[in-house]
Amino acid sequence: MLARCRRLAPNLIVRSRRKDLRQIRAKRIVDCISDAAHRWANADFTPRVRATQAVAERTGYSLPVVEYAFDQLFLPLIAETLENSIASEIGSLSALDDFIARPGKPDGHASPIGRVCIISSRTTIGVGLLPALYALCAKCDVTVKDRQDALVGAFFGTLAEEDEAFAHSARAQSWDGARNASRLTGFDVVVAFGTNRALQAIRGTLPADTQFVGFGSRASAGYVTAESLAQAETLEAIAAGAARDLVLFETEGCLSLHVLFLEVSAGLPPSFVPMLARHIELANAEFPIGQRDRSESARVASVRKTAEFRASTGHGAVYSDAACSYVLEWDPPTGEPPPLAPRCLAVIPVCNPQQAASYLRQHHLRLEALACSQRRTDVLEAGSDAGGVRLTRFGELQRPPAGAHHGGRPRIGDFIRWIDREI
Repeated sequence: MLARCRRLAPNLIVRSRRKDLRQIRAKRIVDCISDAAHRWANADFTPRVRATQAVAERTGYSLPVVEYAFDQLFLPLIAETLENSIASEIGSLSALDDFIARPGKPDGHASPIGRVCIISSRTTIGVGLLPALYALCAKCDVTVKDRQDALVGAFFGTLAEEDEAFAHSARAQSWDGARNASRLTGFDVVVAFGTNRALQAIRGTLPADTQFVGFGSRASAGYVTAESLAQAETLEAIAAGAARDLVLFETEGCLSLHVLFLEVSAGLPPSFVPMLARHIELANAEFPIGQRDRSESARVASVRKTAEFRASTGHGAVYSDAACSYVLEWDPPTGEPPPLAPRCLAVIPVCNPQQAASYLRQHHLRLEALACSQRRTDVLEAGSDAGGVRLTRFGELQRPPAGAHHGGRPRIGDFIRWIDREI
């Protein structure tokens, strides 16, 4: 009888067996993600080994840089972190499964918003994966426009091994920028990472009723207070952290250190500046340059040449190495923006945090994060006034917490719609 049913209605049989994320408790989804991430946290896990090489070839980053990125991406993805992040936004993980009681409000259910598309950026490794995972926690149907290295698709394959429902709800496809932009119809939410121009082009192709969440070009900065500069015992750690924030990912991401402010009078560079140069060279050894193309090398060489000319006229100072792998310029003209070139850093003396914020506004630098040498109220206020959405320590810029907001936005809030029950 069963064989006859299969012959008469094979599609019906397949559909009846298909498992959907909506049939699974949110706790089960979180546990599957955590278990898959645990496997990927192992540097010897075969899919990770393949992905490491593919990402290095696509980005031009060296293998140690890619390994660092993978560690920061997968190690924090534990069930407790995901559960706490979701609960902090919607009250309880159970709200994703059913109606929950809410004091002073009607009972509420955080229902999946529907079909979600996430477009990864060219540079930041795995940036599209975290929003995809939170959308899956919301039980959405998720499509990621992946890069040529197919990192997200490989991780989705591991998720499908944890539970077959992910094979139907988590998909990754190659993305070819503007040529594929017309294929974004039919999604309820589109999340995109990229340049402001790219985001504008994507937004222009979307239907009016599609929710668009764009993460465009931003910069990050650092601020070392006068008190910190006077404490020799902590300066080495600050310099080491700032150097790491600079060299990782060739200073391309929104969380790279693009400009550094020192609370000190202008003139001869304080001892911290050559100390920072020494730590940049140490960081270069730990995270070497991968494949730097001619145009990037020319940009770095141009930054150094300009800085050397200024220094020869008695203004500022410049630190670099024989290979021109990095450029550290002390006291460049404040009328010029930071170089925004690979491993190039402008170090600017300021009297107070307000001067730093004024510099950022003058050059229309949308601030993502501010690394601070100490927790001083006026520094933190200046960072938030300049648009910063993350205030952290040196050495932590490139390690955003998996459970924190991204770009000032909620992690799961964009992927749910609340249903209120009043009866």
